[in-house]
Amino acid sequence: MKRFLGNMFFKLSGWKLKAEITEEMKHSVMVAAPHTSNWDFPFALAAFWVMGLDLKYFIKDLYTKGLHGYFFRWTGAVGVNRTKSRNNLTDYAIDQLKAKKMVVLVPAEGTRKWVKKWKTGFYRIAIEANVPISLGYLDYDKKEAGVLGVYHPKGNFEEDMSYIQEIYRNIGPKHKKDYNPQIF
Repeated sequence: MKRFLGNMFFKLSGWKLKAEITEEMKHSVMVAAPHTSNWDFPFALAAFWVMGLDLKYFIKDLYTKGLHGYFFRWTGAVGVNRTKSRNNLTDYAIDQLKAKKMVVLVPAEGTRKWVKKWKTGFYRIAIEANVPISLGYLDYDKKEAGVLGVYHPKGNFEEDMSYIQEIYRNIGPKHKKDYNPQIF
C-alpha cells in the first residue's frame, strides 16, 4: 500500500526517485538535506515508501497524539517531548539502531530556516550506534529524490563532514535563501 502511494505521488508530481537500495542502507542514519520546505516531508516519505525502507523519524509528541497521531505513527513518526534534553533524543536513536534494523531519518539542519551549520546529532548517532550514514536528498532543480550514497564515518569529524559537504554541493533546495551549503 505504501509503495503504491509513494509511486503515485512521484508520478503525479513529475518527480523521479534515484536510489540504489543496499543492505547497509537498511540499517543506517539517513541525512535528509537540504531541508527548506514543508514539501520536503511528503517527498521524503514517498521516497522511503517506494524504496521499501523501515523509516523512523522524530517529531513533537503533540503530532503523535489524537486522531492525526495514527497517521503520523503509521508513517514512522516517533513522538518526542522537546522540553527534555536533546541528548535524550540522540541516545534514544542510538539505542533503537543498536536494537533493531531500521533507518532513522534526521533533517541535518534541524529546521527549514537558514542555519550557520548543520546539527551534528546524525553524526554522533552513526558513530555511537556503529551504523553508516545514508545521504538522502531532495533536488528541487532536477525534481529528483534519492540517496547519494552510503558513507561510513571514520571518526575524524572534520574529514567526514568535509566529504559530506562536498557530496551535497550541487543539490538544489526548494528555497535557496534558506540553505547554507557550508555545513560545518
